[in-house]
Amino acid sequence: MTQKKHPTPPQIISNQVVAKSRLFTVESLDLKFSNNEQRQYERIRGGGRGAVMIVPLTADNELLLVREYCAGTNDYQLGFPKGLIDPGETPEQAANRELKEEVGFGAEQLEPLKKVSMAPSYFNATMHILFAQGLYPQTLEGDEPEPLVVVKWPLTQWQSLLQQDDFTEARSVAALLLLMKRIDSESGE
Repeated sequence: MTQKKHPTPPQIISNQVVAKSRLFTVESLDLKFSNNEQRQYERIRGGGRGAVMIVPLTADNELLLVREYCAGTNDYQLGFPKGLIDPGETPEQAANRELKEEVGFGAEQLEPLKKVSMAPSYFNATMHILFAQGLYPQTLEGDEPEPLVVVKWPLTQWQSLLQQDDFTEARSVAALLLLMKRIDSESGE
């Protein structure tokens, strides 16, 4: 399969901050495309450090998930541990810290599965998805407003996890499918 050459990104004529909160900066961009068309776009500017999502697998072949409150949907969702990369941290260091804060385990092995973007038309944030093995008990105090509920899920029942009403976050679904693809390729299936 041949890939076409990427077009040249449009020229940014002007860039203006139109809103700012503790978490987000919204920018308005006036753009000029290569065919001289001009448009105005809005985007949310992230912090630039990125985030991590960890798919932890215990020695008993159980996935570790967390059930936590999500303000966007005003309910509790089941998903993999995740968090922002702190200044000076590598994705692996951030993943190990988040594991300790959210599920009470560190990992001897962290393997990158994929770096993904989130709503790239509107947001410049990226997330590193990592597979964690060789888990050992260790906790760190996190920044969650309430204790997270840790849920163990047998890896052999991964397909039923996809059927859960509270397992809907696209990044967690993608992380699970990436892990299963990795496991299948390792076993030769």
